[in-house]
Amino acid sequence: MPKKLGSKSAVPKKSEQRFYELIESLPMVAVQGYDKQRRVIYWNDASRHIYGYTREEAEGKLLEDLIIPEHMREGVIGAHQNWLNNNESIPADEIDLKHKDGHLVPVFSSHVMIKQDTGECEMFCIDICLQEQKTAKEKLHWMANFDDLTELPNRRLMEFELAARLAKAERNENQEIAVIFIDLDNFKIINDTLGHHYGDELITAVAESLKAEIRSSDLLTRFGGDEFVLLLSDFNGVEGILELIQRLVKSLERGFKLDGLLYQVTASFGISLFPNDGKTVAELLGNADAAMYQAKDKGKNSVCFYTSDINDKLQHYQKIASTLHNALANNMLQLHFQPQIDLSDGHILSCEALLRCSDSHSNSVPPDVFIPVAEKSGLINRIGNWVIEEACKQLVAWKGTALENVRIDINLSGKQLINGHLADEILTSLHSYGLRPSQLGVELTENEVIGSDEEQIGQLEKLKNAGVHISIDDFGTGYSSLVYLRKLPVCSLKIDRTFLVHAMENESDMAIMKAIITVGHSLGLSVVVEGVETSEQDKLVKSLGCDLAQGYLYARPMPADKMPEYLSSGTESYVR
Repeated sequence: MPKKLGSKSAVPKKSEQRFYELIESLPMVAVQGYDKQRRVIYWNDASRHIYGYTREEAEGKLLEDLIIPEHMREGVIGAHQNWLNNNESIPADEIDLKHKDGHLVPVFSSHVMIKQDTGECEMFCIDICLQEQKTAKEKLHWMANFDDLTELPNRRLMEFELAARLAKAERNENQEIAVIFIDLDNFKIINDTLGHHYGDELITAVAESLKAEIRSSDLLTRFGGDEFVLLLSDFNGVEGILELIQRLVKSLERGFKLDGLLYQVTASFGISLFPNDGKTVAELLGNADAAMYQAKDKGKNSVCFYTSDINDKLQHYQKIASTLHNALANNMLQLHFQPQIDLSDGHILSCEALLRCSDSHSNSVPPDVFIPVAEKSGLINRIGNWVIEEACKQLVAWKGTALENVRIDINLSGKQLINGHLADEILTSLHSYGLRPSQLGVELTENEVIGSDEEQIGQLEKLKNAGVHISIDDFGTGYSSLVYLRKLPVCSLKIDRTFLVHAMENESDMAIMKAIITVGHSLGLSVVVEGVETSEQDKLVKSLGCDLAQGYLYARPMPADKMPEYLSSGTESYVR
């Protein structure tokens, strides 16, 4: 019977004593001693902690019966025999050993042999538990590859998986891959009205709903925010994709309960296909994203496959967006001013400030081209702030001149009106330049004003109450309710030029103009007509009782430094 190392009856030599003292001083290092037959003769407290067996339970038992998994038993026994008989040491390695309850424990295991004077050999297995490191590694892997909110694969893992599928598809010419961008429509409203907590709840519920409709071979990932990307392989052509999207749409239409209320959700889908729409991860994702934005432009809640036309539009959009960034950075924006003439006496009452933009080659970019891009790209607020500042600076520059009583009217985008601080920002700018609110006017198109909510209308009321002049531009082109118009905080209506153009020869348009003027005056609003280009049109608008007019007949839009010259020359010099 071998002596029991570590037991009270054992009297080891000094060198052995130091060895045992050393291993007992390392509480996180599990040490098992065993004899030639692999029966345990030593079992420290760390071994009990890691493997679950007490010293009394372990001593005398075969090591392989305690901690060696079944599939490793034969190899471990053979390695021990080679170590004893052929002096072939067992290499240190990371392995999984068995706990008393059956689960596997990751350890770094190494082996030591001590030979007694008698020739007896005692072997020691020294294990360092790697469970914490393994858990931390798994957590890091999760954090790097999965979305914490939805537990779906994230963008990084999706791109890795798409690259792997593309590599496989390259070897199989008949295989197609679909990349589907899914973007929730109007998700920002949920966050803004209910808060981000409910927004997170909705994202999680949507993820579960979408996941329930796809196959195990399909990969649904959260790309970021309210965007998801779905990867499909082995699908039944375009028809198969559309069938799946129909199921996804229906799953969203069931709605989701938030704060006790049922919210219906829609999404826009953009699809790119390998190999026709791209052969790399970047191409396929970029083209699916572009197709999704095309679906948004179509009115949301729709599906769009990528086409070359979409790519052309995307490149044009990116070019204009780059031009706007450059214009803001290099002071390449400019305000031109078009006088608005008081038809009763011919004096200039106000000027509309019209934004002009040039590219790096000094080529002019039309407003109807760059304004939509500014709104979509999020640059509209920066540009709008620039316009407010420039208008204030110009009003200050006109002090003490013949133009000091001329009001400047700036155009606002409906996107700016969403800003809950817009009124305060405008009034703060006026105050900082020592200007009266009545020196500035703001114009919004009819559709932008009619679509405003109470908070946005409150912004306009705050401006009007302070003295800022509020105008509805392009009036008559939308679908206004006269009852709604009565509630709006506006000072004037601007009749769209198309009515004037047609009124000269069309009685219907003439009747509309008369009706707008009558309604405007009955509500105490002044009426402005745009696009007056001929003396005949001038006579008509005067006869109809319009209050003000602007157009090429009186003056073309001009830089600020041309305004004094225009005043000194008289309006006649600008009549075509």
